[in-house]
Amino acid sequence: MAAVVRQSTTSFLDWGAIADAFEADLGSDRVIRRREELLVYECDGLTSYRKRPNLAVMPRTTEEVAMAVRLCNEWNLPFIARGSGTGLSGGALPIEDSVLIVTSAMREIIEVDMDNQRVVVQPGVINSWVTQAVGGAGFYYAPDPSSQIVCSVGGNVAENSGGVHCMKYGVTTNHVLGLKVVLPNGDIADIGGKVQEMPGYDLTGIFVGSEGTLGIATEITLRILKAPDCIRVLLADFTSIEAAGEAVAGIVGAGIIPAGIEMMDNFSINAVEDVVKTNCYPRDAEAILLVELDGREVEVELNSAKVEEICRGVGARSITSASDAAERLTLWKGRKAAFAAMGKLSPDYYVQDGVIPRSQLPWVLKEIGELGDQHGYNVANVFHAGDGNLHPLILYDNSVPGALERVEELGGDILKLCVKAGGSISGEHGIGADKRCYMPSMFSAADLETMKGVNKALNPRGLANPTKIFPTPRTCGEAAMAGKSSKLVERMEGVEQF
Repeated sequence: MAAVVRQSTTSFLDWGAIADAFEADLGSDRVIRRREELLVYECDGLTSYRKRPNLAVMPRTTEEVAMAVRLCNEWNLPFIARGSGTGLSGGALPIEDSVLIVTSAMREIIEVDMDNQRVVVQPGVINSWVTQAVGGAGFYYAPDPSSQIVCSVGGNVAENSGGVHCMKYGVTTNHVLGLKVVLPNGDIADIGGKVQEMPGYDLTGIFVGSEGTLGIATEITLRILKAPDCIRVLLADFTSIEAAGEAVAGIVGAGIIPAGIEMMDNFSINAVEDVVKTNCYPRDAEAILLVELDGREVEVELNSAKVEEICRGVGARSITSASDAAERLTLWKGRKAAFAAMGKLSPDYYVQDGVIPRSQLPWVLKEIGELGDQHGYNVANVFHAGDGNLHPLILYDNSVPGALERVEELGGDILKLCVKAGGSISGEHGIGADKRCYMPSMFSAADLETMKGVNKALNPRGLANPTKIFPTPRTCGEAAMAGKSSKLVERMEGVEQF
């Protein structure tokens, strides 16, 4: 079981009076103040460390979000936006003396405009609901994180989430046309619009992926796409991870742009088969590739033949093809359940999210294996191979004293390896509290100051999700530089573990 961390009970604020003030403006049904009810908001999907908020509010409209933010400004309280709580970088982790603004009750699909291929939603709308709303008319929403049946669009916007189809169709920012946002001072602003190109600064691009540090999105205008005429999924299995990586490079090098290319290693294959029982993934394969091709039928036929030829050319043992919707779903089912299936192999796992150039896949995967051996932990690999977005899952037992800190050190080494290979420390999970100490390994001091300048312009009081994204001497100081994890530094900041 993961370690549980509670906040210090020391506080100089009258939280009873603060809760009364929020109830007076928002209503008692919008305010969560009892400690036992606040327990469920202690963490997001990064469950190893937790901190209970002092107060949580659940607005349903833009005006109620603005009211909550203004109250936080009046009381000088930090506030953190939270959607479904599925984030994996601690972006929605509460901090000392903070208010959590939970948008999960804002679940209205405000407008569906098929003619102009756009949908307007509130932030609490679940990702998969968008496609369900427009699928009958032959449209769909492309960004599809593995958690799409539970994650919210607002959280996707905050973290700039991706998914298995990001190779061809891009991540969340490529599908957001405009936003209504509550700024950190409580003002309401409309940025972007309902058309693809807008004059002036690209504030939409700045806001998407800002992890709640620039405000809270309350209405989101999304671009929807026409469903392709034909879709085919190929599953190829290999006797080595390196061969699967070579296949990815060969497919892209041939000018083929699949809707998605996913890779799973032997650890992941067996975990999935134990739990999901697809009976599609060969248990003795060192790696499998899932390649989805879409478009016109003739295009899919030609590309499928070429992909098969490339895979066999680098050593694929067998290739399964599925065009029927039910058969495709079966092939994808295991990949979508891969993270959850890790519980079959290990009591705990720690997932990272780095990006590398596709050409570096064989080398980086070999290096990750060697790093795991050096640290004494198995690492399962499940990732978006098409765009080089890795999700190494480090398997460990948190009941072993010091295991989490050692695993975090291994995770940090993997992130540094990604940067060394010419990549990034995050592809879709965000930076949050988990990776902020690694930002200097990727960005210069001038780079970071430029980003902070944008934050200061829109968040001058620093109340919107403070301590996230950017390293500081307090969060990433001497203890962290000495090899101690960022979580250990958190504990040194008044967070008590028991």
